[in-house]
Amino acid sequence: MQAEEIGIKIFSGSSSINFAKKMCEHLGTEVGQSKTIVFSEGNTFVQILEKVRDKDVYIVQTIGLHPNDDFMELLFLIDAFNRASAASVTAIIPYFSYAKGDKKDEPRVSIRARVCADCLEVTGVDRIITMDLHSPQIQGFFKKPVDHLYGMPTLCRYIKSKELDNLVVVSPDAGFAKNARSYANLLRASVAISDKTRKCHDEKAEILNIIGDVKGKNAVIVDDFTISCGTLIETARALRKNGAKKIIACVSHALLGDKGLKALDESDIEELIITDTVENKKAFAHPKVTVVSVAKLFADAVRIIHNRDSLSNLFDAMTSCFDDDKV
Repeated sequence: MQAEEIGIKIFSGSSSINFAKKMCEHLGTEVGQSKTIVFSEGNTFVQILEKVRDKDVYIVQTIGLHPNDDFMELLFLIDAFNRASAASVTAIIPYFSYAKGDKKDEPRVSIRARVCADCLEVTGVDRIITMDLHSPQIQGFFKKPVDHLYGMPTLCRYIKSKELDNLVVVSPDAGFAKNARSYANLLRASVAISDKTRKCHDEKAEILNIIGDVKGKNAVIVDDFTISCGTLIETARALRKNGAKKIIACVSHALLGDKGLKALDESDIEELIITDTVENKKAFAHPKVTVVSVAKLFADAVRIIHNRDSLSNLFDAMTSCFDDDKV
């Protein structure tokens, strides 16, 4: 049964137009009609161009390359749908930039993720669907349900299709080691950890050592996001010094600009695997970059949630293909 026949309406903000279209292809529907105008002084205006009364509305809007503009547009859309008498409004945020601001780790700083959670709930959101949060604990900032999806099974399926033997999964720091272990379990690989230090937020990371055996192995560096490729590149350099053979990197969210892509060009990384949560045309076109779509993952989640089923069924289905060494 198609999405519209069961009362689902998918709309998109400016930052996720293509991603929303891919989702709709899997759901057998089309993206709803709305418009966003940014006036000359910078104000944003949104309008819904079709009836949504008593419909379950899903707004796809990543908070990525232009986080402040993306977030304000999302708030305006949520408000507009509520004023148009939608039955429910779910925000699908493939990449939630402000998830990094989850705690007060310095004097007199804002807890940005909490501010965003408050804004979304005050505006009238009923549910959040997102993927690979940098700080998963921010789900606790919300009173409304937050469905946290994982890109790892989809990314592992692609990595496994490359049929790399003697594989080692490398965490770029101790904080991501648990996630790296999950990758390794699916890929039946060993694990290594990069010993990284960084003195302040904007300072280049320094790799002190690689903990684990990487000599003669094919290495996959895994992380949740990258902006400059700095940590990935430094880790790759350390892996090369320690005798790693083929070196690829895999991240869920890529916010790379010209500087990061140029650095990737000149690095030891042979391939950077990313998802399409952030619509980054320059990164998508780079010869070293492979884009793995997670639009079907989000479409399946929408269908399951709308049918009031359990998302655990989705995760079980995604990981079952690894049980018998299938891709």
